[in-house]
Amino acid sequence: MADKVYKSRVAQQYAEEVVPALVKKFGYKNPMEVPKLVKIVISSGLGDIKDNAKSIQMAVNEIKQITGQQPILTKARKSVANFKVREGMHVGIKVTLRGNRMYDFYDKFVSIALPRVRDFRGVPSESFDGKGNYCMGLKEQLIFPEIQYDQVEKIRGMDVCIVTTAKTDEEARELLRALGMPFKK
Repeated sequence: MADKVYKSRVAQQYAEEVVPALVKKFGYKNPMEVPKLVKIVISSGLGDIKDNAKSIQMAVNEIKQITGQQPILTKARKSVANFKVREGMHVGIKVTLRGNRMYDFYDKFVSIALPRVRDFRGVPSESFDGKGNYCMGLKEQLIFPEIQYDQVEKIRGMDVCIVTTAKTDEEARELLRALGMPFKK
């Protein structure tokens, strides 16, 4: 007998609850029209540590702990003298999550990490890009349970972009709300 294939809690919720609710609300004729999550991109700028290899490695390890996936280092495309950046220097790190890792990260992000933000009252509902994708910035990596406070070298922010197949911001907002995203009232 074959082992049961692992399916994330959010993926099951999407299939069982979200799809029927969105079909009812927007009147889709085909269930394949219902918007879904495509990928989540987490990125962080290295800023003042771009010269320090040890600090870069610590930042990479933190993102790896948070996401469960090895991040890639992004390089500068152009030299900018004012920022002391030369072409080819490491200026940031990013991770693209898809499939079960994406759903697991989304679940952890919404149910564990966001409530740990100081004075949390919900995420802004206006941060959509007009094409159904949602981006938000985080001020510190300490909201994730994998990060130990005493082992953090520097508090570093990051951007989280949630890419969906929604055609409009309203459809994407309803999709994320149905998946548990705590938008401000």
